[in-house]
Amino acid sequence: MIETPIRKVTVLGAGSWGTTLANHLAKNGAETTLWLRDAALTETINKTRENEEYLPGVKLSEALLVTNDLPLALKGAQVVVSSVPSHGVREIFTRAAAGKMISPETIIVNTAKGIEIETGHTMSGLFMELGFSEPVVLSGPTFAAEVARSLPCAIVAASRNERDAEAVQKLFSSDYFRVYTNKDVTGVEIGGALKNVVAIASGISDGLELGTNARAALITRGLAEITRLGMKMGSERETFFGLSGLGDLILTCTGPLSRNRTVGLEIGKGRSLEDIISSMKMVAEGVKTSKAVLGLSKKLNVEMPITEEINHVLYDGKTPKHAVTDLMRRELKEE
Repeated sequence: MIETPIRKVTVLGAGSWGTTLANHLAKNGAETTLWLRDAALTETINKTRENEEYLPGVKLSEALLVTNDLPLALKGAQVVVSSVPSHGVREIFTRAAAGKMISPETIIVNTAKGIEIETGHTMSGLFMELGFSEPVVLSGPTFAAEVARSLPCAIVAASRNERDAEAVQKLFSSDYFRVYTNKDVTGVEIGGALKNVVAIASGISDGLELGTNARAALITRGLAEITRLGMKMGSERETFFGLSGLGDLILTCTGPLSRNRTVGLEIGKGRSLEDIISSMKMVAEGVKTSKAVLGLSKKLNVEMPITEEINHVLYDGKTPKHAVTDLMRRELKEE
């Protein structure tokens, strides 16, 4: 735990969310560095003070340092915010661990919402496997484009270490960015990861023009699946009815800026997954997460019919209409 006030922060990953958070922290008074892989994009951002690739139209703070030099970016950081996609976390932090680039006292904040396919790890589990302390999980209903415009939002900083959670809460909080703390790390992570899978289903429903009744049913039954798996993994039921659960689920399943809903929407309209993914600049986490979640559900013997049908559509060539029919014809039961 850091005993001195947090001043120096590094954000890894310059997608829309990483760029937004880095800019927010710089405007909030922290000495902030944004790291990205792409040398050409780094040069462009430093010249134009705009991430035209992932956050067009938003001028970045002059105080924000942008670099593609990982050791330089991490040097002396009191807080490291991981905003790389979940499938890229292992590679980046394995490199950082090998080079001893992150101090044991440094607070790691994870914003990636995913589960590793090969291991079934949440991101916290992955960080701890690599030898880092359990990160603070920052999650909730937040579209980067709206936060970048300083529109009001509320989010959760989850950690079993109350002092770390409160330090992150104070670091990020502002007049438009409200942060709550939470001790249920696993619940917050499961809610953040699985809502992306349900959002793909919601998008498919809208793409098929099945109506608002169907969408509401999917969101509700999707929440039931998320809660069942989360509680099996030791989470608290209440977490799934908070910002990182129901709040994030509603936003991602209904908001026009949702990448995962967009993937589902296009599948429902008849486009192939390969075509959709190849045309997207940013990552839709739910595509990979759906496979990881299905593996977890089978391992833990948790019934997750929506997740199962989404996997059939994404990976087995099943038509969305056939998946809907099979969901509707399941054995009748109590809610």
